[in-house]
Amino acid sequence: MPVLHWQPQNALLAALPDDARLRLSTQLERVQMPPGAVLCEPGMPARDVYFPETSVVEIGYAFTDGSAAEVALVGNEGVVGVRLLMGAASLNVRAIVQSVGAGFRLSAKALSQEMERSPALTHAILTYVASFIEQIVQSAALNRHGSVEQLVCRLLLQSLDRTAGNELAMTHEAIADALGVKREGVTEAAGRLRAQGAISYRRGHITVLDRRILEGIAGECYSRNPGGPPLADREIA
Repeated sequence: MPVLHWQPQNALLAALPDDARLRLSTQLERVQMPPGAVLCEPGMPARDVYFPETSVVEIGYAFTDGSAAEVALVGNEGVVGVRLLMGAASLNVRAIVQSVGAGFRLSAKALSQEMERSPALTHAILTYVASFIEQIVQSAALNRHGSVEQLVCRLLLQSLDRTAGNELAMTHEAIADALGVKREGVTEAAGRLRAQGAISYRRGHITVLDRRILEGIAGECYSRNPGGPPLADREIA
């Protein structure tokens, strides 16, 4: 397919003007992102950024004991590795693929150079960074004041916003690890949500049946991609 007619599923790549798309076309590498794959670790040298298309990546703060707590998600609205665009040589977070899919890998240097040429791309990146920071702010507020049930609802909603359909490949253990809470608490919260008709689940999969219930429980600490490129509009009732 001619480069100028290429329509990437990632919103930031889609914002590339034709000349930028032409320049970067030979440097963008399409990659598969299997669940559990680690894209970056805190303090480790890094030079590439990732643009998810059909995958979802969990950004977490890593503790010295090897555990991590999720602070944000990145899907086809964004990019993994924004700190590298500010001149850093490493990242201070751990990025792990949450949902299987594909995306693109690109040298952070190449993207930075392109941002210098393209005000439109720079604006799109900065708009995304603002929404990414808002995610982190909401996570901090909910971790301080929210219940386990609210944490679970918010994570499910954020994941649903970045996934096609209404089924999520998630275990209770994976949710507990992401949120930094006990697995028993997640199982109890999931049981209450199932009793209300919000979700159903079987081993390794959660199906969202009524997102309005999840939104009501998550409250003000959930917002569908605040300030950033619009995510897919899905209504599940």
